[in-house]
Amino acid sequence: MKPEEKLKELGLALPEKRAKGGNYISCVRTGNLLFLSGSLSYDVIGKVGDTLTIEEGYEASRQAILFALTTIKEEVGELSKVKKFVKLLGMINTAFDFTGQAKVMNGASDLLVEVFGEEVGTHARTAVGMMLPRGAAVEIDIIVEVE
Repeated sequence: MKPEEKLKELGLALPEKRAKGGNYISCVRTGNLLFLSGSLSYDVIGKVGDTLTIEEGYEASRQAILFALTTIKEEVGELSKVKKFVKLLGMINTAFDFTGQAKVMNGASDLLVEVFGEEVGTHARTAVGMMLPRGAAVEIDIIVEVE
């Protein structure tokens, strides 16, 4: 099943691309690697461990990864051209004493495996807490191997 079909089966759709917030491009391709600029959880605002729960953070990371998939599709035409999600850097807007960043990032990681399967969707990952642009709960930076 193609990734787009799997998303539809899960009741999900790729969101429309949002306007950039600065002087950069959304994706750089070198060889068969894509380096994506950070994808935000535009509709989920707040700090996990303060105004948001871990579950809301989990959903925010799923939303951020969907924005990343929109960028990937725009770059390569269809998501079935993804060979491997190599690395995710998850930046989570958190309360000062929050330590559950990995649980929040599981939302993005779980969705990639659901849509692309273990072989393509499993990846290396880092999850850290920090302040984020626009007050977004999650921002994800991705490296992807494509055909």
